[in-house]
Amino acid sequence: MKQLKDILYKVHIEAVHGATDITVSKIEFDSRKIELNDVFVAIRGTLSDGHDYIEKALSLGAIAVICEEFPSVIVNGVTYIKVKDSNEALAFLAANYYENPSENIRLVGVTGTNGKTTIASLLYQLFKKAGYKVGLLSTVKIMVDEQEFKATHTTPDSLTINKYLDLMVQEGCEFCFMEVSSHGVHQKRTEALHFEGGVFTNLSHDHLDYHNTFAEYRDVKKSFFDNLPKSAFAITNIDDKNGLVMLQNTKAKKLTYALKSYADYKAQILENQLSGLLLKINDNEVWVKLIGSFNAYNLLAIYGVAVELGIEKVEALRLLSELESVSGRFQFIVSDSKITAIVDYAHTPDALENVLKTIEDIRTKNEQLITVVGCGGDRDKTKRPIMANIASSMSDKAIFTSDNPRTENPETIIEEMEKGVEPQNFKKTVSILDRKQAIKTACQLANPNDIILIAGKGHETYQEINGVRHDFDDLQIVTELLKQLNK
Repeated sequence: MKQLKDILYKVHIEAVHGATDITVSKIEFDSRKIELNDVFVAIRGTLSDGHDYIEKALSLGAIAVICEEFPSVIVNGVTYIKVKDSNEALAFLAANYYENPSENIRLVGVTGTNGKTTIASLLYQLFKKAGYKVGLLSTVKIMVDEQEFKATHTTPDSLTINKYLDLMVQEGCEFCFMEVSSHGVHQKRTEALHFEGGVFTNLSHDHLDYHNTFAEYRDVKKSFFDNLPKSAFAITNIDDKNGLVMLQNTKAKKLTYALKSYADYKAQILENQLSGLLLKINDNEVWVKLIGSFNAYNLLAIYGVAVELGIEKVEALRLLSELESVSGRFQFIVSDSKITAIVDYAHTPDALENVLKTIEDIRTKNEQLITVVGCGGDRDKTKRPIMANIASSMSDKAIFTSDNPRTENPETIIEEMEKGVEPQNFKKTVSILDRKQAIKTACQLANPNDIILIAGKGHETYQEINGVRHDFDDLQIVTELLKQLNK
């Protein structure tokens, strides 16, 4: 139970109707979860407007309403707070309700198109190995030290973030590593959080279904760094052309990492094999279990963050060498018949190209590479032909299939992908609507020593069709199919 006036601290209030010295139970922005004496925050979403559910929230017992516009009917005994931005207000309300847990934990945010999950998850892993209690807020899962919770968004809503940060503080966690998506920043979910550090990975074609232009997408990412305090550090990949843009207006300590440019944290790839990488980081060599140049960037960012957070450089390198790959990120199995199957979350043109380049670097060219790839429904349509072009031009065979079609017709999605295939690559491609059948076909086409890449879903264990999630695990399916073929 909290006083309403206390949790309104720092909220930009435009008008008040009713008393603020009242006791409230909890905060909700979903009217269906409202209980007696709750605060209801009316959020304007892309599909629905919380202002339409104020009456329902009151009928369930809400005692206060936070809204951008007062309803036409004002109910006596209810407090109405008018704000300019309900998303921003929710962020401060949530932080105040949980007594600002981000100020009591060393919170580092990771943003960029690709690499967020890997960097955040491996930082969690590294600091656990170093003996600390650690928290993780990622696409794959939420960790409160040893306790695992299911994740539903890359960056959860403000209430969820603060709830878990509070739990981390209660459990004695010293650090938390958090993925920060452009959606999360744009919807003010990270407002009112105190970050000790920020990491920029890279920027490429993604989420243009949500952000109108690439420039808008870039500037939303940049605003995360603009808002970092002077006491924080900002570490950016300067091999990416947008890397230095992120640091332009930040008050935080500016740091850089790179493979190709001069930087504070510099690495060179000495060996790149299916078994791992030999890296030279700031004049020290280290063998790591991860594969590919994209992971060299990820590991460099991790090393930089570890050092900035106080881990000795030699110890940080030792811990890097022990890190294991993240679920659905370049996970591979080798069958008894010597067929290598790789499962990767690559669902953007840049990520797919990076994975295919990595495979190209480690293959002997005596084997064929078969790529199974699809594109999600209700998402950025402009990347579909681009991804098909990359898959068909960089593979010996490309199989286009369904990903998460959501509410779209999967056949239409594949047709839009096929438009990107250049004439000389037509004969290398085939379209198979059923994803399991597509993976099965890839396994049947593969000979000993061939490589199969299954891209797009990675760690996901479902296939979303018309609002229903059906069990589907790429790694599990390809493992079973290859076992059957071996028999």
